[in-house]
Amino acid sequence: MDRAQKEKVVEELGQIFESSGVVVVAHYEGLTVAEMQDLRAQMRDVGGSVRVAKNRLAKIALEGKPCESIADFLSGMTVLAYSEDPVAAAKVVDKYAKDNDKLEILGGAMGETALDVAGVKAVAAMPSREELIASIVGCIGAPASNIAGAIGAPASNIASILSTIEDKAAA
Repeated sequence: MDRAQKEKVVEELGQIFESSGVVVVAHYEGLTVAEMQDLRAQMRDVGGSVRVAKNRLAKIALEGKPCESIADFLSGMTVLAYSEDPVAAAKVVDKYAKDNDKLEILGGAMGETALDVAGVKAVAAMPSREELIASIVGCIGAPASNIAGAIGAPASNIASILSTIEDKAAA
């Protein structure tokens, strides 16, 4: 890799570190190509990405970034998983690490906050952006359906009362 290519990689990594909601660092030693492709596909499905880069270049890219503290995790065969959604990458990596012992979570960062292994697992346990939106919509929609039910209920009660009166009159 020549100097221009290295500078380009450092610039790309710098953009990743600045724009991502969460960055997870993990060791991937022993993962097969198929397993790595599976991890990449799962990350792609949630809008995230996986990047393998030289640790030295990643450390240079981290200088002056909010998540600079994750430089300590960059040793050995490391992979960076990241996403704009502050929960998505952590969820995918945590789930994948549970199913595959070869992927070991080292830590990560959420903005300026450094995360250890427990921190990444805690973030993974949080609801995703889509789950939160669905929950909020459900909360907003519930009172409206209750009001509609309350408005419609007296009419149905009157109808059942009238039906009962008709039945008694006919008998």
